Amino acid sequence: MGILDSKIPSGPLADKWTKHKNDINLVNPANKRNIDIIVVGTGLAGGAAAATLAELGYNVKTFCYQDSPRRAHSIAAQGGINAAKNYQGDGDSNYRLFYDTIKGGDYRSREGNVYRLAEVSGNIIDQCVAQGVPFAREYGGMLDNRSFGGVLVSRTFYAKGQTGQQLLLGAYSAMNRQINRGKIQAYNRHEMMDLVLVDGKARGIIARDLVTGEIERHSAHAVVLATGGYGNVFFLSTNAMGSNVMAAWRAHRKGAFFANPCFTQIHPTCIPVSGDHQSKLTLMSESLRNDGRIWVPKKKEDAIAIREGKLKPTELSEEDRDYYLERRYPAFGNLVPRDVASRAAKERCDAGFGVNKTGEAVFLDFAAAIERYGKEKALTSGIKNPDKTTITELGEEVVKAKYGNLFQMYEKIVDQNPYKTPMMIYPAVHYTMGGLWVDYNLQTTIPGCYAAGEANFSDHGANRLGASALMQGLADGYFVLPYTIGDYLSDDIRTGAIPTDSTAFEEAEQQVRDRMEKLMGGSGIHSVDYYHKKLGKIMWNKCGMARNEKELKEAIKEISELRKDFWENVKVTGTVDSKNQELEKAGRVADFLELGELFAKDALHRNESCGGHFREEYQTEEGEALRDDENFKYVAAWEYKGEPKDAELHKEDLVYENIELKTRSYK
Repeated sequence: MGILDSKIPSGPLADKWTKHKNDINLVNPANKRNIDIIVVGTGLAGGAAAATLAELGYNVKTFCYQDSPRRAHSIAAQGGINAAKNYQGDGDSNYRLFYDTIKGGDYRSREGNVYRLAEVSGNIIDQCVAQGVPFAREYGGMLDNRSFGGVLVSRTFYAKGQTGQQLLLGAYSAMNRQINRGKIQAYNRHEMMDLVLVDGKARGIIARDLVTGEIERHSAHAVVLATGGYGNVFFLSTNAMGSNVMAAWRAHRKGAFFANPCFTQIHPTCIPVSGDHQSKLTLMSESLRNDGRIWVPKKKEDAIAIREGKLKPTELSEEDRDYYLERRYPAFGNLVPRDVASRAAKERCDAGFGVNKTGEAVFLDFAAAIERYGKEKALTSGIKNPDKTTITELGEEVVKAKYGNLFQMYEKIVDQNPYKTPMMIYPAVHYTMGGLWVDYNLQTTIPGCYAAGEANFSDHGANRLGASALMQGLADGYFVLPYTIGDYLSDDIRTGAIPTDSTAFEEAEQQVRDRMEKLMGGSGIHSVDYYHKKLGKIMWNKCGMARNEKELKEAIKEISELRKDFWENVKVTGTVDSKNQELEKAGRVADFLELGELFAKDALHRNESCGGHFREEYQTEEGEALRDDENFKYVAAWEYKGEPKDAELHKEDLVYENIELKTRSYK
């Protein structure tokens, strides 16, 4: 076991980033023209990094498996992006954003990285406004804010329920400018199959053209991985169905440590599972918890009647409703952090108070908000003594302006009108706080290989606060990586172009071809989806919202056996040297089958509960997460040793000099 060096600069917390930028080496503009960088993934982190690096003068190649960077999963982010602008005058500051993020992550993230994130957050908003991102504005034209979970201020900037899409279009337009200048070569419909190391440094990738099936070699002086998270290891998640861990896992197999894989976020407001044949889940933005109230019936007989269709939720009186988050957490109410809200929903449903046919759903009700907004709108419109119908109509107009696209999406999927009846929601896998271990410069344990955005582990600890994913992705891409990567590349100004005809590239390509042939060589008994669904059920049932030693050990054994069966019996149709989506899926699921076992191993070794990692053996009398700061106040970074069961643990001790460790309380 080794101790990792995070390279966090010395000095006062608020000065670390400025000091670091002043101390690191730079590459002058003339030399940047001679340096190549590969960026894998073109969502918010990758798109922002590619555009900024190209603007600085580097030669950039981008790779994404989608037909356009605009289809990166960042587009699905709905609710908003955090920044410590304090436009509402409600006491926000860089320190408060830093503190909320550390506390929200249950004290399992780095102080230095998180403060830097808070420090550059305001720059992100300025950058995006300059790009033309249409953030919501107040009546007077100032940028508007709303609240998200785990905080007591309003710091979330938003563009209706389409914030991710609008931010991605901003990054995409910046990319397009560089593509037009010839500084970015975009390889869409390409998937990274392996990382190439030359003399121990990341010097390129092996990629597959997903349209022709051709295997290609691409070299560079550094490789940036910005390929998102691994939530699809659960099969059912809010992630796009193509989202995968392949690029990060290829790097892990080549020597990049994988940190905290068991830190996975379960989002409390998603449309519940409807049946066995479902292939993905749909997020309902956390922003809805600003105005929606979450409840279940107080009486089990009422819950049963609602499940059986004998009682409508609108027929239940206020005194017969249990607004359980407001009851348990009066200070934060419905805006507690995601891990807390998810566990509370599970507890109510496990106790028999679930409200859909499967018993795994709670209500998210907007009736009170519609009435409140309706009365306010009537007053500002000069309508005296409005009747109930007028109040409801006016209130629905206000809610529609705030959340209209989300309500429309819900109605299309569920076929119920959320303006007239409460939404039904239930927790689902949404985000992964774990990822490739990186230092303060965002460099992995492989020199020259960097990880940005959700692909790294660095900022969110054991639980991410809402609206912070977009903040981290754009902070890494626009304002962190373009500075820090120059420190490494300053040694490459005389290196020259990296040739692709070396032994390292030949061996890497051959390994990729051998792996694909092996995938094609199964006996053909079961489809790829058969294995993915079985893995997902093991992960959800034994490594999901609640975990225990017995079931984690069972999961490790079951996943190992499933992986063996996969390689022997998977059926992959088509050919290697042509378009083959089954082969694409097979490669991704093969990696999930390794990651899933490491995930369970990580969860088993961490004998505490913190954030999204909830071990049933370690909880308070009130059912809250019980941390063990004495023994587990560290980042668990795993080194690949051939099989997940043999992975070697390395630790990065977390030091808190500017914040007092406390038991998280949102009451």
